[in-house]
Amino acid sequence: MAQELKNRYSDKELEAFREIIMEKMEKAQQQLELIESAYKNDSNNGTDDTSPTFKAFDEGSEVMSKEANSQLAIRQEKFIRDLKNALIRIENKTYGICRVTGKLINPERLKLVPHATLSIEAKNMQK
Repeated sequence: MAQELKNRYSDKELEAFREIIMEKMEKAQQQLELIESAYKNDSNNGTDDTSPTFKAFDEGSEVMSKEANSQLAIRQEKFIRDLKNALIRIENKTYGICRVTGKLINPERLKLVPHATLSIEAKNMQK
C-alpha cells in the first residue's frame, strides 16, 4: 500500500486538482461562448454609407477577425477537451503520472497546467 501511494497522488490531492480543473473548465467554457458569439455576430458595423474602399477594408478585416476567432475557438475547445480528459484520469487515479517516465508530475506544474500528461523531464526529452 505504501508503494502505491508513492506512485500516485492521494485522493485528497486528486480532489484539490479536480477543483482547480473544474474552475479552469468553467472559465474556458465562458471564454469559448464569448468567442463563438463574436464569431457568429454578423452585424455590419454601419459601413453602408461610407466609401466603397473603406467598406472593402472593413469586410477584409471582418474575414480575418472571423478566421482568428475560429482558430481561438478551436484552441479553446481542445483545452476544454484536455481538461475533461484530466478529470477522467482523476477518476482512474492515474492523474499526475507522466505518460513517458511513469513518475509523478510536479504538483506546481499541475497547478499551472492541470491537463499536463508529461513531466518537465519528459517534455525536455521531446526537444
